[in-house]
Amino acid sequence: MASSKSTSNRMLYAGGGLLLVLLVAGGLGWQLGWFGGGERGLQVESERAERRTITEVVTAFGRAQPEVEVEISPDVSGEIVELPVKEGDVVQQGDLLARLKADDYRAAVERAEAGVSEAKATLAQRRADSVQARRTYDRQKKLYEKEVVSASDFEDAKSTYEQAVAQLQAARFRVESARADLQDAREQLQKTRIYAPMSGTLTRLEVEEGERVVGTQQRAGTEMMRVSRLGQMELEVDVNESDVVNVASRDSATIEFDAHPDRSFQGAVTEIANSARIQNEGSQNEVTNFPVTIRVLDNPNTGLTSGDEGAIARPEVPREGARSPVIRPGMSGAVDIYTETAEEAVAVPIQAVTVRDFAKTRSGDASGAAAQGDGAAEDLRRVVFVAEGDSARMVEVNTGIADDTYMEITAGLEGGETVITGPYSAVSRELEPGMKIQTGEQEGQSGETIAMTQ
Repeated sequence: MASSKSTSNRMLYAGGGLLLVLLVAGGLGWQLGWFGGGERGLQVESERAERRTITEVVTAFGRAQPEVEVEISPDVSGEIVELPVKEGDVVQQGDLLARLKADDYRAAVERAEAGVSEAKATLAQRRADSVQARRTYDRQKKLYEKEVVSASDFEDAKSTYEQAVAQLQAARFRVESARADLQDAREQLQKTRIYAPMSGTLTRLEVEEGERVVGTQQRAGTEMMRVSRLGQMELEVDVNESDVVNVASRDSATIEFDAHPDRSFQGAVTEIANSARIQNEGSQNEVTNFPVTIRVLDNPNTGLTSGDEGAIARPEVPREGARSPVIRPGMSGAVDIYTETAEEAVAVPIQAVTVRDFAKTRSGDASGAAAQGDGAAEDLRRVVFVAEGDSARMVEVNTGIADDTYMEITAGLEGGETVITGPYSAVSRELEPGMKIQTGEQEGQSGETIAMTQ
């Protein structure tokens, strides 16, 4: 009885184990496509290639500044005794901005005037001396001709006369020098009054009444203030060396300031620097940028538009009722420069474009190419994989401009094809020509797309 029960248990265990093996083998066979409908293929995502308008954009950041800004520095040194302006004032050309203590310079003018008077008196004295020496010379000459005086007396008279003439000439030059010194002293005195060189807004005031400033003729002295024309503003942005080649003069742009997050302004490229600004030179963080100047076309500070002839040179005309400028010097902003547009271009998602080594493709597979040795030349080309039924076909393509979503295909596709867009591992590594796939097509977004490079 016990033997019969033991035999039944062994048979039960054996049947259970066989059933488990069959279940595992069935699941594995289903996954490998041995049965149950054949090979399922690699699960991929896809999207249809469509014609779109793509605009390439270069994004950069910078700060606002006036197109015309003049730094005011004194030409003479002294103490500020009058400062009738304050920062933000609108001034006209010729308005008094500051006055320096002029006591020393006024005294210098008086000394120079006295020097001119002294030089004139000396000139009169030398003129009288020359007249007297001329008379003596003429008299001695007549007496010498009559042999009344000796030759030595005649030579002495002649020498005295020539010296008097030379001294007279020197006195004339001293008068001219004294007059020049007087003119210089008067100019120095006049420079103690500082006037506005142009009409504009006082955008920076660095000094206060009572401070001392230093001025020199050869180099700039103490910066006192700045006068700017806020009627035409611009931004100077740093564009990376890889993007600056795509930027051209007069390219349109959109400007957004951090101070006005809900408002954008139109702009245009006016200047592209030829020399780069290199940051962290010699280090791993080295960055090479080129300054690019963007003019704000719809500047709200004065209401001037890009169509106004000579707008940059016009005196400032504030908007009626405006209390302060909308765009201030130093405001930070972002600029989108529209560099190129392709209309009705065949476009595919960026992630659909990948690179394959055609040298490996011609050899049959990657292992065959590896067998050729490390010295085998690569033949890298851009491709997309097109879903045709349940298999993938590799198509070599030529690409054009790209945006943050789509890339232009200039050759290889006609539009309407279903291209494989993901997953990334499948597109970049796993997919091979003719591989079985299962697609999940995504709905494409037609219309216009804008590139974003930074």
